[in-house]
Amino acid sequence: MTSPMPTPPYPTPPPPGPPYPAPPGAWLRSPAALGRATAVLLGLVIATDLFACLADLLELDVTGDIADGAGGTGVVDRADRADALYAVAGVSQMVALVATTVVYLCWLWRVRVNAEVFDASRHRMRRGWTIGGWFCPVVNLWFPRRIVADSWDASAPWGARSGHTAVNAWWTLWLVSLLAGRYAYTTSRNAETAAELREAARVMLFSDAIDIAAAVLAIVVVVRLTGMQERKVFSGELPAPVLG
Repeated sequence: MTSPMPTPPYPTPPPPGPPYPAPPGAWLRSPAALGRATAVLLGLVIATDLFACLADLLELDVTGDIADGAGGTGVVDRADRADALYAVAGVSQMVALVATTVVYLCWLWRVRVNAEVFDASRHRMRRGWTIGGWFCPVVNLWFPRRIVADSWDASAPWGARSGHTAVNAWWTLWLVSLLAGRYAYTTSRNAETAAELREAARVMLFSDAIDIAAAVLAIVVVVRLTGMQERKVFSGELPAPVLG
């Protein structure tokens, strides 16, 4: 007669769940509203940059005439108008940038938390760097890009390979715009002669044009990443369980 199987001294462990569970305090929330607001404000940044390009062209034109020896009340009036437009453009850009930065960081925090729920293993940086990485010197040259790229990978469809072409293009132009803007500011601040002012206006025009391109690619990244997360949030999908 076959003896009955012995009862195990401890209960059988439950089957494993999804890999890399989200950290405490992470839960899914739709990023759609913040994504739309961010895209709209980035559009406002583009509009102010276009306005600044117009001011740059006027400044470039009048300083060129002055450098070539033109004079008279007509040139002085043009220079005054160009300087006034230049100042208004600078204030407009600053206001648009501050408003966009606030909303963009709210959006980025939302998508980062969602991405941790999707797959916490994708993230190489702690959550606090999502905000702090933009303001900490030196590391702000690559930490924000890594945060976005990791969130992009975690938000991609399960099993799909996610490329970083859009993210890399946006970040490259953003860095070029940042460096060009600082150089343009320094050049403009130190300019004294008409020729130097003309050169400063030329550099500023390049900076504003690059900023427009960077803002366009930022919109692409925001829209695509928001869309990927929206599909995952409402699909209810979970990663495949770990096979024992």
